[in-house]
Amino acid sequence: MFPAGPRPQSAATGAGLPARHGSRSYRGRSWRRADAGGAARRVRPLRRRGQRRGRAAAEAESDFLSEYEKGRTPNPDIVCNKHIKFKCFFDYALGNLGADAVATGHYARTSLEDEEVFQQKHVRRPEGLFRNRFEVRNAVQLLQAADSLKDQTFFLSQVSQEALRRTLFPLGGLTKDFVKKIAAENGLQHVLQRKESMGVCFVGKRNFENFILQYLQPRPGRFVSIEDGRVLGAHKGWFLFTLGQRANIGGLREPWYVVEKDGATGDVFVAPRTDHPALYRDLLRTGRVHWIAEEPPAALVRDKMMECHFRFRHQMALVPCVLTLNQDGTVWVTAVKAVRALALGQFAVFYRGGECLGSGKILRLGPSAYTLQRGRGQPAAATEGPGDGPASSPET
Repeated sequence: MFPAGPRPQSAATGAGLPARHGSRSYRGRSWRRADAGGAARRVRPLRRRGQRRGRAAAEAESDFLSEYEKGRTPNPDIVCNKHIKFKCFFDYALGNLGADAVATGHYARTSLEDEEVFQQKHVRRPEGLFRNRFEVRNAVQLLQAADSLKDQTFFLSQVSQEALRRTLFPLGGLTKDFVKKIAAENGLQHVLQRKESMGVCFVGKRNFENFILQYLQPRPGRFVSIEDGRVLGAHKGWFLFTLGQRANIGGLREPWYVVEKDGATGDVFVAPRTDHPALYRDLLRTGRVHWIAEEPPAALVRDKMMECHFRFRHQMALVPCVLTLNQDGTVWVTAVKAVRALALGQFAVFYRGGECLGSGKILRLGPSAYTLQRGRGQPAAATEGPGDGPASSPET
């Protein structure tokens, strides 16, 4: 299975299987018996000496709070994967533990076979603007998992090419049910009984609103009807709400939903139905896109436009769209059909033919269907967060 010589080493993160050697074979792949305790022992040195990880985690939490303060809806899972698991852990595993690769429990695949990962020679990449001109190699593709319901490429859409080159995804070709069968056969009942992790890791089981208000100063404002301007109630801060969520307005029995926010006044605009046209948009602009292949697709570079699909929430159906490439590396995304509850700060993740191409943070929104129906100009508060006007630099 592997070339002659010392056996390759792999370091495992969290729920990932440890090394990939072994005694049991499933669908043509051999696996060493999964041992959660062993995996934890392998990772423990990173935690003992995790000052870099601690700084990165603190920066991720700070970024999370900063985004909320701007009225955006961040996705910390994507950010943490980029900066912690696939940067700090990855660098430590290869640089300090002597691993040839890392293995994680994400449901995803790459275009490299496992053997190809271990056969690669590590070459330090030149830094600088023209580094790609001195490299001749095919980019590793990030591919969707065999289990479409569990596919986690959405959360890996900001991972670097360098990290993907030396990462194994042993669960990528398996379904969740089959993984549970493997766990049962190996006596890992505690794994089967454990609930799937949900929510933001550093918030935990705490009340989300209380957590945010521990760090951000309350900014009381009003709930205002988008249809007639009536004041319906009060809230503790416009940054506590994201577009599309139900607004719990005291004294009102019928549900109202957040459709716009005004950072200047603190007003949160609400609509009376979950399918209200004020919730639907078909246009957005991202910050500078992180392409998995490090460069935009050739068709997009050539034509400045390209058809593909995107999603901005994990497990939502892929939405057909057209990308328009801007000179600064940002893209306009035009959905074929208006989608519900687009929000600033979320990531638009792009797909084509089962491949995850990369993602960009949503920094501007087009007018809602309700605005277009009424024929009026869109308020700046609905399209941009504070300080994110058209003249501002795109995020990287």
